[in-house]
Amino acid sequence: MQEKKLDGNTYCRLLRGGYRKLREHAAEINGLNVFPIPDGDTGDNLCATVRGGVQAVRGAEDLPLWEAAERVSRGMLLGARGNSGVILSRMFAGIAEGFKGLKEAGPREFASAAEEGVRCAYASVLHPVEGTMLTVMNEATGFAAGRVRAESALEEFLADFVREVENSLDNTPELLQVLKQAGVVDSGGAGVLCLARGALEALRGGTGEDGAEEEAAAAAEGPDLSRFDENSVLEFGYCTECLLQLTRAKTDVEAFSLDELRAWLQTVGDSIAAFQTGTVVKVHVHTERPGRVLEYLQQFGEFLTLKIENMTIRHSSAEEKKREPVFRKNPVRKPFGVVAVAEGEGMIRTFRELGADAVIDSGAGNPSVALFLEAVRAVNADAVFVLPDNCNFRLAAQEAAKLAEDCRVLVLPSGDMGEGYVALSALDCTGEAEQIADVMTGEMQNSVSGMVAKASRTAEFSGLEIKKDDFIGFSRKTVLATAGDRVRAALALVERLGLAEREFAVVFYGKAVREGERKAFSDALKAQYPHVELYEVEGGQELYDFIVVLQ
Repeated sequence: MQEKKLDGNTYCRLLRGGYRKLREHAAEINGLNVFPIPDGDTGDNLCATVRGGVQAVRGAEDLPLWEAAERVSRGMLLGARGNSGVILSRMFAGIAEGFKGLKEAGPREFASAAEEGVRCAYASVLHPVEGTMLTVMNEATGFAAGRVRAESALEEFLADFVREVENSLDNTPELLQVLKQAGVVDSGGAGVLCLARGALEALRGGTGEDGAEEEAAAAAEGPDLSRFDENSVLEFGYCTECLLQLTRAKTDVEAFSLDELRAWLQTVGDSIAAFQTGTVVKVHVHTERPGRVLEYLQQFGEFLTLKIENMTIRHSSAEEKKREPVFRKNPVRKPFGVVAVAEGEGMIRTFRELGADAVIDSGAGNPSVALFLEAVRAVNADAVFVLPDNCNFRLAAQEAAKLAEDCRVLVLPSGDMGEGYVALSALDCTGEAEQIADVMTGEMQNSVSGMVAKASRTAEFSGLEIKKDDFIGFSRKTVLATAGDRVRAALALVERLGLAEREFAVVFYGKAVREGERKAFSDALKAQYPHVELYEVEGGQELYDFIVVLQ
């Protein structure tokens, strides 16, 4: 007999089924990359986002529908990575809003909640583009909602949704020329299809396994436990993290003080980050007495998630570089602060030297909303300027800005690391926050930046024929030059960017650029543009062989 009602348990089961299918096809979704360089990560971003929702309800599936949906929404928002992840998290936020107050829902209520989800998803994007995952979610929801009848079952609604996602996804290249040119469908829409198919399979009796046990086992195998034995001494304390659900049975939820919590945490540890979303508090602290922290926190509620790691093991592990950074909180409150995103040791070092208080290493993975928020908190300033330095990170930064309740956050429109460098070079923390932001933004607009990377596939882009393994020079996703080697591509790029009319050039060399190539580029540039002052930096970035900034 087909199910007629959706309760909290079933909602969680559908989510787990969708996550399983999404994980299976993440690599394929990553490969649906419009731009011909190996930076496709939509599949990974969507997986990380949905995983946040799955983890938020693990062990608490027997909840009324509204509460399960609310927890999923909150978990997905904090875990959201990339523009696609943020958009998907907002879809689920709207669904949670649509389920508010409902212990269970039928297909009609499900359809209404999905329509609210579409509205929230569109509202999260300043300039929505059709032919993307927004279109896919919108068309599929409208089609499935229009076919709901009084006697409809959940399976019929989801089956209609899946069918129209397939049709809409196939049509995305007809709506978006760049997709047609690249010969791919929209990657975010492909993720929606996997999520919907997995949910339908779970409803029809599939396993719905989310793979979390496998991931937990893999994480457990990561640290080398032999690095701490009977002769070891605890040097770095314990990294203690948790999500704490405030409960009315234990405290006055409305009167809970985050400032008082942070003040107490400073008495038992450091590297403190604590922020609140609704009635859930996320805490991170390095301490030698994690038990004391947990005992203190439990007077306010109960733990949703909990993780304690011996940092002596973590610190000595080679895998440490792959972990998300933890930001040490500035002990003194200041008027202004800066959070920037960069990749490569030289780039990160340069950004810090220019005044960035916290630099998120994007080489460790796309920064989540929670990570942006943690960095903003660590800066401890009245106004924080955030430089996402990648167009795909901007929505996550903007969502974090909405959650930062004890400071103003201004997200600047830096679309790449070159623009981030320009903005930091213009940083002058005098005057009002808007004036400072305007100066940095103005400097970005008065300069140009571009990058060189190896082409991941043969393609025609911006009117240029690109061969796989050629090197392309581009600016803001517009290909300006292509060549068989990276030096010629870089020289052609600066020419197209108008170096002849500029006076100053900065080049950040990537990790793969050899000494001879650096010298060849430098010598050629100085010979062709003797009036230009050249500043060279070993950036150490992985993907981009050259990042050039012209001023």
